[in-house]
Amino acid sequence: MSLPTDAAPGPAIPLARWTQRQLDAMGTAHGVTFPDGATLMGERGSNGGYVIAGRTSAGLGGSRLMPTRDGGWFALTLIRDVDRELLPALFGEADVDGDDWNAIAAAVLRHDCADLVATGRTLGLPVASADETPASPPTEVLLRGERRERPAGHRPLVVDLSAIWAGPLAGHLLWQTGMEVVKVESPTRPDLIRRDDPATFDRINQGKASLLVDFARDAEKAALVALIRRADVVIESSRPRALRHLGIDAEALVREVPGLVWLSVTGHGACGEAANWVGIGNDCGVAGGLSRAMADLTGEIGYVGDAIADPLTGITAAREGLAAYRSGAAQRIGLSMSAITARALAEERAHDRAEIDAELRAWGSSVGGPFPYAAPRPLHAEVRPIGADTARYLGEPAQC
Repeated sequence: MSLPTDAAPGPAIPLARWTQRQLDAMGTAHGVTFPDGATLMGERGSNGGYVIAGRTSAGLGGSRLMPTRDGGWFALTLIRDVDRELLPALFGEADVDGDDWNAIAAAVLRHDCADLVATGRTLGLPVASADETPASPPTEVLLRGERRERPAGHRPLVVDLSAIWAGPLAGHLLWQTGMEVVKVESPTRPDLIRRDDPATFDRINQGKASLLVDFARDAEKAALVALIRRADVVIESSRPRALRHLGIDAEALVREVPGLVWLSVTGHGACGEAANWVGIGNDCGVAGGLSRAMADLTGEIGYVGDAIADPLTGITAAREGLAAYRSGAAQRIGLSMSAITARALAEERAHDRAEIDAELRAWGSSVGGPFPYAAPRPLHAEVRPIGADTARYLGEPAQC
């Protein structure tokens, strides 16, 4: 696997070879040629002209790695206003300026790492330690239901309730196998990447139908649940309480709808206490051990890749979803972004320890340099305007 040569390539993204092996295996099993792993992991950075920023995440820099009082390294992601509002509770200090990363780093240095991670997760903040062990398996079947026999020529229907990168990437890969994919958004909370990175949005959401559902209206929620009952695969990335608030009972639907494959993309696991922890691609990459692995090799800690747990998880979710669909059995599958990262690192070390170590060293020595270049993929289908297909799939819910 090689990177394009018509621009400065930058260092190889660690674990791109692992993603390539997953894509090759999935393509062989299902007779599909997928985009290469380096492209899927690097195209967002190329679209945004990202640089490798060390202890600051790439792009908008919404995640930082900061030292703690006990010598640990604490990752904190702040991309929502509500997260900044929680910082006084995180630090027990009323006057922490949530817009000043220097002030935040000073507050972090007054606390032990494990305490900050525990408090942050209780508050619902996306946090991690560079030295934690993932709390859940990378993937696990949480529930099994009845089988469904599908007629020859059946085109599977995928309802994609997820946002940002991991879940939508899984939906994109399923679409590339010929599945019909509908993307569901809320008028009050549309997918942020639609606004913040339209080039990446277009590439991973091309060909999907677009639905807008007002979850404050019971009729629209009921219409969405009716659509899910006709679906073959559902992709979602909500915490349990948020999913229930949307009026969706994943376990009941998997029990009741034969053959329904439900993919729950999470930061740290889909059951137990970890199901309530918030995780985003950058901090989940830290929780999965990549930053510590690089620090052990280079003496310098930092973020590896761009929200690297997202593409690793999106590819894994697609592979798990396709295998589950082929089995015919209904099942709910939990995917942990941090644990998938840890598994990918372990498998890559077993596959070629010298090569992954060399890639991590190169990444750590390239701070300030460009991200690996990935040539833009051409679009092969229309990117539908937001909400353009709502009536076609959900009808016209009664006004009330």
